[in-house]
Amino acid sequence: MLAYQSLQEAELSLGRELTYAETIWFNYSANKSDYFLFCHNIIFLFFVFSLVPLPVLLMELKMSKKNVDKFKIQPKVRIPKADMFRCYKDVMMMFFFVVGPLQLVSYPVIKFVGIRTSLALPSGWEMFMQLLVYFVLEDYGNYWIHRLFHCKWGYDKIHRVHHEFTAPIGFAAPYAHWAEVLVLGIPSFLGPAIVPGHMITFWLWIILRQIEAIETHSGYAYSLALFHHSLSSFSSILLGQLLPIEFSVCNG
Repeated sequence: MLAYQSLQEAELSLGRELTYAETIWFNYSANKSDYFLFCHNIIFLFFVFSLVPLPVLLMELKMSKKNVDKFKIQPKVRIPKADMFRCYKDVMMMFFFVVGPLQLVSYPVIKFVGIRTSLALPSGWEMFMQLLVYFVLEDYGNYWIHRLFHCKWGYDKIHRVHHEFTAPIGFAAPYAHWAEVLVLGIPSFLGPAIVPGHMITFWLWIILRQIEAIETHSGYAYSLALFHHSLSSFSSILLGQLLPIEFSVCNG
């Protein structure tokens, strides 16, 4: 909840007129608690994972095989509609019973690290640089946790669930054991914890991170997939220089 009772009070405090974006933010958030604003992430998760995979899914179901297969990584594989629906249903159940409740109780951590809702809003350049840090840190952390889950114990007990869809679809991006979903949330939060920003930046990070996960699991070779693998290489090289730690996460 903003500390100002009116636009004029906010402008007096900042010593300038509010920008158009700041005026919109004031009108929307002035009477809403910070906790309520934070909980928007739950809505974003449900909407992103319900809507973003649909274009590729409809393309695969409606367009001719000849036009679709040239973009598909595994063109000979067709996932039945029933399996697609089961995947979506299981993911939504995971969000409802695991991710959603975790979001509801994690607000004190958000407040502690310093993610703010106040004016002034960050500049576009500030948001871009923070998001870049978030992507690099998440990608690096996700890589090592993913390797850890490919150890025999981790794969047999946890990670095998994620690989039930050997030909992935967008809905399968978060299709995983509940423990894996929770653990992989750590690198996603690492960037905002180290470089905290505005709540809008945090919203945008959550949305963009999920879109990237959906795209890289879509089963199609598009430019974002190339971006993801380029970012993986960049983050591994960059953080490998900054954090020269060599160890083996599993044998064989």
